[in-house]
Amino acid sequence: MAQLSRHTFQSIIDSRFSGYQCLVIGLCFLVALFDGFDTQAVAFTGPAIIDAFRADVAQLAPVMTAGIAGMTVGAMVMGMLGDRLGRRNTLLLCVAIFACATLLTAFAPGLGTLFTLRVIAGFGMGGATPVLLALAAEYAPHKYRGLVTTGVLLALPAGAMSGGLLAAWVLPMWGWQSIYLIGGLCPLVLLVVMVFALPDSLEYLSTRPGAKNQARMARILRYIAPGQTVTPRATAAGQVPVTAVKSRLGDLFTPALKRTTFGVWSVYFFNWVAWFMLLSWLPTLLKQSGLNPADAPLASVTVNAAFILFALPLSWFLPRVNTLTILGIMFATGVVVAAGLSITVSGQQWWLVFTLVALAGFGIGGQQLALNYLVVATYPARVRATAMGWAIGIGRLGAIFGSAIGGVILSQFGAAGFFALLVVPLLLSSLSVLLIRKRYRREAAVTVAGH
Repeated sequence: MAQLSRHTFQSIIDSRFSGYQCLVIGLCFLVALFDGFDTQAVAFTGPAIIDAFRADVAQLAPVMTAGIAGMTVGAMVMGMLGDRLGRRNTLLLCVAIFACATLLTAFAPGLGTLFTLRVIAGFGMGGATPVLLALAAEYAPHKYRGLVTTGVLLALPAGAMSGGLLAAWVLPMWGWQSIYLIGGLCPLVLLVVMVFALPDSLEYLSTRPGAKNQARMARILRYIAPGQTVTPRATAAGQVPVTAVKSRLGDLFTPALKRTTFGVWSVYFFNWVAWFMLLSWLPTLLKQSGLNPADAPLASVTVNAAFILFALPLSWFLPRVNTLTILGIMFATGVVVAAGLSITVSGQQWWLVFTLVALAGFGIGGQQLALNYLVVATYPARVRATAMGWAIGIGRLGAIFGSAIGGVILSQFGAAGFFALLVVPLLLSSLSVLLIRKRYRREAAVTVAGH
């Protein structure tokens, strides 16, 4: 039986950046944009919900964290489903889940219903992230893969920021429900477009033999390279055809991948502990250190703006420089920044503090971008979405832990002690990179040989 080889379709993808590839990546970007909008919707509408349901902050707290819990489970479960059912079907399902749950939130009669719907929406949002990252990366030429994964990932904070701007405009006119109506209806419209326009991953289809999938692959390649003839290779006599492979969590713990998986999970967990310790408590600890309360939120703006600013050149370097080298530079920067903040925060040298806070966007937050690219570059295609989903899920557990422990550390050791102890998860995360090094170098050598 004739088969399209991986080398055939990969060489076509790597040789051009066609309009069709841009379409696929653009659809992934829009999903991430609406994902980011819906993720932060509860933050924009929280005060209005408190007034509407005559609640207090303590009663709203479970609703505020429900989405994170759902996203943690969603990233793990739907990432595996992406390797079983295909990137396309899984992404459509995720968008349908979070769009419908967000839309129904506008009609929630009480906080209990709000909590349930936020968990469901979080499940869809968390599940969409690893799948869309894997799909976008697989349609990007190798030399632009870092740029693409970074650009798609930046759609999440872009969606959150656009939601904040929109909330300031529509909330006074139409109430808190309007945010959820917009956040549900827009991705549902996108879902209809995706049903007709979004293809499945060529990597995924290549592991599912059969005439139907071969025809789908050939059709996709004709869209990418209209003038190029794509000819499947006939299976040699006596050669066993490639059989469909079902991805399981256990596949991440085969002898070839076990060490890598432990390393990736450790890096994600400890880095997200550090990042969310910083994000969650930065305004509070600077305020306690003597910063004008009106200026405290500017610290969060500074670190997030710097994160986006650093991401742009980083996306160019990722496919051109050893990712492990970039991670090493980031962790070294993060340790220096954390140590510097522990010294300067007590002296109230705010210009220096804010300079270091900006550098934290690279040295503590920038790893988020490099790590996603590392997973794409390290794991084989058949388990890539599973690996991405579980890595992000483990990272979200670290985010929950970091947010929780940050308050305890701040109350016990003060701002200076907080920043000093921030060095610990950064060091643990950097040491975990050593577990990934061997596998990464092997995959990099295979990629170079294939080109």
